[in-house]
Amino acid sequence: MPIRIPEQLPAQDVLLGENIFTMDSDRAAHQDIRPLEVGILNLMPNKIETEVQILRLLSNTPLQINVDLIRIDNQAPKNTPQSHMDAFYHDFSQVAEKKYDGLIVTGAPLAHLQYTKVKYWDTMVTILEWAQRHVQSTLYLCWAAHAAMYHFHGVQRKLREDKLSGVYEHQVLDPNNELLRGFDPVFYAPHSRYGHIRSDVYESVPGLRVVAASAEAGAYVIASEDKRRVFVTGHPEYDALTLHDEYQRDTAAGQQPAVPVNYYPNDDPSLPPLVRWRSHGSLLVTNWLNYYVYQTTPYDLEQLASKAQPTR
Repeated sequence: MPIRIPEQLPAQDVLLGENIFTMDSDRAAHQDIRPLEVGILNLMPNKIETEVQILRLLSNTPLQINVDLIRIDNQAPKNTPQSHMDAFYHDFSQVAEKKYDGLIVTGAPLAHLQYTKVKYWDTMVTILEWAQRHVQSTLYLCWAAHAAMYHFHGVQRKLREDKLSGVYEHQVLDPNNELLRGFDPVFYAPHSRYGHIRSDVYESVPGLRVVAASAEAGAYVIASEDKRRVFVTGHPEYDALTLHDEYQRDTAAGQQPAVPVNYYPNDDPSLPPLVRWRSHGSLLVTNWLNYYVYQTTPYDLEQLASKAQPTR
């Protein structure tokens, strides 16, 4: 089944070129089913690139999904035209009364800022608390995963001296967890971050379980027992060249970044990257939609209020 996205969203042409089925509002109105309502809080500067990456992951499911793109403030984003934001994004205040089956919160390039120093941190806290009452299950990616751990559980990340960048080997730790259904025992996933929280720290929080991890990159997928929160410390959504573009950007800025691990053949940046994470990235999001969202969400989304859980 298709994903429903705003008409004329640039991602639509990209997805159609990949034979991914999308539909506009008129056609969706004639579908005699209750589609899933999914919000995407996009914190990345390049909104369009991130939209395509996440919508691609959402498309690989038999479920019909209505997607709302949400922005956290009205400031002009870096690398994205203001006209695009005005045409396709909702201010949080416009959706604050709405209930969602699922919410995805992206990463953000805020590695070295304390959370409370982030200009939109107060709004971020409001949205995190709002999701407790208005969203069945929330998927937090990279920076957002660490930010949510800090807010909900008081867990402070540590900052690495060097950036964790590359494609790392991971192990399935809980093969019975639905998020990992169909996963190979060993799989690969991209990481691009400075922040780090040890696996035993996640495990020390009541109700949380590390279900996939890497010997080099640490905890990768952490899930709450009630399926309301999923923390993913890496980037299953990344395109083939995303790490390459980051490496080239940092090199051009004179930062002398290390070559991303296990990414280029023979660690040679002149060679095309070796892509080996797409299938598991797609499966992770599909499993989240199926088992953590669709299988648990009430038919009447107004019933979500009774599912609100206390934080720390």
